[in-house]
Amino acid sequence: MSPFLLTRTLPEDATDADLRADVLHGLTRNPKTLPPKWFYDAHGSELFEEITRLPEYYPTRAEREILIHRSAEIAGLSGARTLVELGSGSSDKTRHLLDALPDLHGYVPVDVSESALTGAAEAILDERPGLRVHALVADFTRGLALPGTPGPRLVAFLGGTIGNLLPAERAVFLRSVRSLLKPGDSLLLGTDLVKDEDTLVAAYDDAAGVTADFNKNVLAVINRELGADFDADDFAHVAVWDRKNEWIEMRLRARQTLTVKIRDLDLVVPFEYGEEMRTEVSAKFRQDGVRAELAAAGLTLRNWWTDEAGRFALSLSTAD
Repeated sequence: MSPFLLTRTLPEDATDADLRADVLHGLTRNPKTLPPKWFYDAHGSELFEEITRLPEYYPTRAEREILIHRSAEIAGLSGARTLVELGSGSSDKTRHLLDALPDLHGYVPVDVSESALTGAAEAILDERPGLRVHALVADFTRGLALPGTPGPRLVAFLGGTIGNLLPAERAVFLRSVRSLLKPGDSLLLGTDLVKDEDTLVAAYDDAAGVTADFNKNVLAVINRELGADFDADDFAHVAVWDRKNEWIEMRLRARQTLTVKIRDLDLVVPFEYGEEMRTEVSAKFRQDGVRAELAAAGLTLRNWWTDEAGRFALSLSTAD
């Protein structure tokens, strides 16, 4: 059996159809919105990698610190023979878990990007030629069927990405993860934690302006893929802390009254001066809140680890 297998569960044109639907829905509502997944074309992914190295952006470093110090403990508690990673991307941080799981039979990375999956799999198999990798091209927010793999399984959702889902979306997602878990399986969840406003806003509005470029990259994606005529200079990057909902919002604010044409949708979108379009929500969490959301989905929080500064948390949960 080949050590690498790739299964596509999304139609070839799924990305194009999803982009059309999201742009049409998001830019014809009030207030206007776009989902953050459209940041991540090749250039956007490069910009995000640059963001993770910025002094203001702590989540990646904080989560890696936990993984470095706790992966062996996580491995022992989970006893996993299969590691499933949702939204795996480059699988960079996952290597700490792979190294710590001595009885690992296989790795199942899940992502919408086939190129990201194949690139990460090649790198991992170069380092671990005995490992079996079964990659899934899939959208894990729409439900997921996992391949038959030996248990126990550890399903990992890292990076605080769950914070990009609104509360109702998180509830649906966690229930779908619960449906994947069999007795003995575990969920390893990364959550960014509530902290002082200055630290949070700086992480999404860095002095060098990299996050601003990342935010505006969504306009370049729409221009290229849908024939739109957005001018990035017409919009200012905005990051604000919503105290009530305890999340950061990234927005693009129109610098003047303008009109954008989106050729492939036969759509004309007006913007008023100062009008803001939300491009990302990044929720921050408290332990009690995470425990409650997991419990509502039929999951029990068993273990909770933070970095030394208490900025980020990994939690291990099992099905009730």
